[in-house]
Amino acid sequence: MARISELTIQEIHERLDAVYIISEYVRLEKRGNRYWGLCPFHTEKTPSFTVDGERKFYYCFGCHKGGGVVNFIMEMEKLSYPDALEFLARKLGVPVQYDGQEQKGEKDSSLRERQDLLELYQRVAGSFHHILLHTEQGALCRDYLARRGISQEMIERFRLGYAPRGKTWLYHFLRKKGYSEAFLAKTGLFSRQYPEVSLYHHRLMFPIADRRGTVVAFGGRILEGEGPKYINSPETMLYKKREILFALDVALPAIRSTKEVYLCEGYMDVIALHQAGIENAVAPLGTAFTEEQAHLLHHWADRVLLLFDRDAAGQQATEKAILTCRRAGLGCAVAGYPREKEEEGAVLKDPAEILQNKGIEALQKYVKYTINDFDYLLERARALYDTSRTEGKSHAVTFFFPFLETLSSEVSRESCVNEIADAFGVEKTAILKDFYHRTTQEERQGARNVQRSSRSSTIHLNDEVYLFLTVIAQRKWYPFVRAHLSPDMVEDSRAKELFVSLEECYRLGREDMDSLLEQIQDPLLRDFVLEKTAEGAFSVQPEKIVQDGIRRIRIRHLERQRTTVVTKLKLAQSQLEYSRQDSLEDMLAEIMHIDAEIKRLKDEMA
Repeated sequence: MARISELTIQEIHERLDAVYIISEYVRLEKRGNRYWGLCPFHTEKTPSFTVDGERKFYYCFGCHKGGGVVNFIMEMEKLSYPDALEFLARKLGVPVQYDGQEQKGEKDSSLRERQDLLELYQRVAGSFHHILLHTEQGALCRDYLARRGISQEMIERFRLGYAPRGKTWLYHFLRKKGYSEAFLAKTGLFSRQYPEVSLYHHRLMFPIADRRGTVVAFGGRILEGEGPKYINSPETMLYKKREILFALDVALPAIRSTKEVYLCEGYMDVIALHQAGIENAVAPLGTAFTEEQAHLLHHWADRVLLLFDRDAAGQQATEKAILTCRRAGLGCAVAGYPREKEEEGAVLKDPAEILQNKGIEALQKYVKYTINDFDYLLERARALYDTSRTEGKSHAVTFFFPFLETLSSEVSRESCVNEIADAFGVEKTAILKDFYHRTTQEERQGARNVQRSSRSSTIHLNDEVYLFLTVIAQRKWYPFVRAHLSPDMVEDSRAKELFVSLEECYRLGREDMDSLLEQIQDPLLRDFVLEKTAEGAFSVQPEKIVQDGIRRIRIRHLERQRTTVVTKLKLAQSQLEYSRQDSLEDMLAEIMHIDAEIKRLKDEMA
């Protein structure tokens, strides 16, 4: 496997803007000389995630994750270290060179396969789109979209397509383009049992893109005949359905602007809302709304408006999504309320049906009706349980416990408990007694987090460790340190590891946090370095800290040398006969020289 050259890595790190890169994933707010936001790696309501733009690293005081920008991209994009470097190189416009190569030649096989998949999906999406718009085969699908009220603009915005009737058409088309059988088997486009048979034939095709607009999967809706109504791509190295939302790439500008997002149940609902001018709409992908998706949305949104179907399944999905939003720190409401019946008595169950049957104005009016999540759950509890009976009251109260667990504010929790008590005629004290008897998963996890947060406290912050933490925070001082110290002068084993790690980074010409952490072998020490550096305690009087720290280490080293020489001198003097008078004089002179050097260093510190 070809290795990215040191020159390329250095150029990437030199060009990196940590705040710019990380702010694409986390909404950051500047406080002092740091940027703060909600951590993308765990659920929180108060920002504990910080980015140091000058030193180009991040750290979360809540979950203790941290590192440099490359590490952040590895975590967020699920990439290996070389892949993350390539990812950043493309973003920064840095030509990638490999050791022994002038330009990128050999590639890691997984990176090459990833790139080939991206190119394939782009080609297939373009082919489906062309067939829909410009061929006779796509006429039936065009008619279907027209009946559903979908405009030409939406067809192009969402790159909708049509997969022809032929079951093996796509396979033979791609084989002619040079793709191998083995590669096509990994694409998620074909049947495992019948490798030449496409999963998609005679279907309306929805390209599924990541938030940057890169196609990573497909969804297909049946147009005629029997079969599953929708077929979605299986997961691949590009596509993890729990982590991607349909239309996020299209909706992101509006989400950033409004700080709100409409969460729908399906592709057609999203497209209908966008056509009605509600452009901050997205949908999960054939699964329940996940913690990962909620966490992703919280990077840009403060509130989620749920627009799921009106049927029983949709109501259950709404209940679960409310809890998911709350656990992610998102405000939540249910849109499309009150759910009024049509004049003729029929109920339209989703935005796509409203657009098709009533038009854009009706859909715009529909989504304006909202009810907050707690009031929605109150109505659901009344519908689900007979609260005129004791058993029904008990079930109705217990129904709210998962919601109450998501509330971090005791004031909010008490307010909700008061409303529950009034709604169902139950004493508030009885509700609280039952609620607090529950041992929640969050409490158990919190106990584990407390244990974890105390791990790095086992490292003693002595003056040697403090010196090298200061140098890590103020890297310009390292050449001065290495000119006056060597690793054998350092007593503390962890301080010595920091010294050696800094020296290796210096030798490689790297000053980024990722490279330093890569050199530190002790995981507790890595956590300690991140935590203490993020606290920003090493920026006051760094010159004095470094110079005095060097002096203390040199003094102790000289004192150890003096002890060794004195021991040798006493041993020589204790011998009955010794003929090397000059040797004794040399040792006495060395002791005097050491004493003079120790005095000089102490005087400089005075």
